Amino acid sequence: MTISAKSIIHRATDILQDQTSVRWPVSELVRWLNDAQRFIVKMRPDAMNTTATMTLVEGPRQDLDNARLSPLPAKLIEVTRNLAESSTKQAIRLVERRILDAQTPGWYNLTGTVNIVHYMFDARDPKTFYVYPPATSAARLEVMYAAFPSDVTEPADGAIWSAVVGDLGMPDIYADDILNMILYRAYSKDSEYAGNTERAASYLNAVVASLGAEISATMAVKPQSEPSA
Repeated sequence: MTISAKSIIHRATDILQDQTSVRWPVSELVRWLNDAQRFIVKMRPDAMNTTATMTLVEGPRQDLDNARLSPLPAKLIEVTRNLAESSTKQAIRLVERRILDAQTPGWYNLTGTVNIVHYMFDARDPKTFYVYPPATSAARLEVMYAAFPSDVTEPADGAIWSAVVGDLGMPDIYADDILNMILYRAYSKDSEYAGNTERAASYLNAVVASLGAEISATMAVKPQSEPSA
């Protein structure tokens, strides 16, 4: 089931007791909805885990932004295997670039191939990775990456919640977190009124706690091998 953005905005206006959107314009609430989706991906990149076939460029350095992936990538999660028709289709292993640099300093200039054996990743540059041996333009890899969620279109000024169109750009299980992020922004805007600073903080804390609890629950039920008899 896909949750509509309209339903989230409707709930927000109910909680804020502003169904006609006088204090908090709907266009503003939708902007906060889009901000909330990106915030969740920043906190939980796996929330938008996407698997795709990536066409490589010649050489060792590969960039997700240049690969024309859809949806747009936020950061790399994993490279799994070769997919080029003429390749071995074998799995690819993550290695430390500093080790390869020490053992084979000239590996960057090796002849290109479609059979990638290793990849190297530095979290300080989350959209790029290196491959060994260097790739040809015929190389194809299966990659997993965190994607940016699609934004919901802002309605015209003066609209009410029923004018919002489109669905959330991420899985439905994050609907409550998106709603709470909207309420956090709304009460932060009105922080000069008594109690609103505390209300805003409580909604933000609820989002952070929810995302942490969800990853704990996911890890508890993840597939795993049975212990040896």
